[in-house]
Amino acid sequence: MKKSFVRGARAESRAYSPAVITEGATKTIWVAGHTGAVDDSGTSLAGDFDAQCRQTFRNIEKTLAEAGAKLADIVTMTVFLIDARYTTRMTELRTQIFGKDFPASAAITVAGFALPEMMLEIQCVAVVAA
Repeated sequence: MKKSFVRGARAESRAYSPAVITEGATKTIWVAGHTGAVDDSGTSLAGDFDAQCRQTFRNIEKTLAEAGAKLADIVTMTVFLIDARYTTRMTELRTQIFGKDFPASAAITVAGFALPEMMLEIQCVAVVAA
């Protein structure tokens, strides 16, 4: 599978790609919304945005591994945030996680989640060679 990225200064500064192009025989993995309100041991991460963001990506990473993929295979994601003021911090954390090849992305502020301690939810699509 060949994967290429549409780039741009604003996009790179916000840790996303305007578009990701995949070509070849591939398998597409549609990942449901994941959260990180509790860590791997079940401890609440309520009120800790950084910890919830990192845990959310760890949870996505585990799901992708079960499907034979990894975070780098994500081509697009939708990030739902409880407060628009977290958008920049999420971008900083995502930069640490993805390096320089970012998925296409949208960030949406919501009024609330299924559980009041949740601060973000991420759904995504990954593409791997079939």
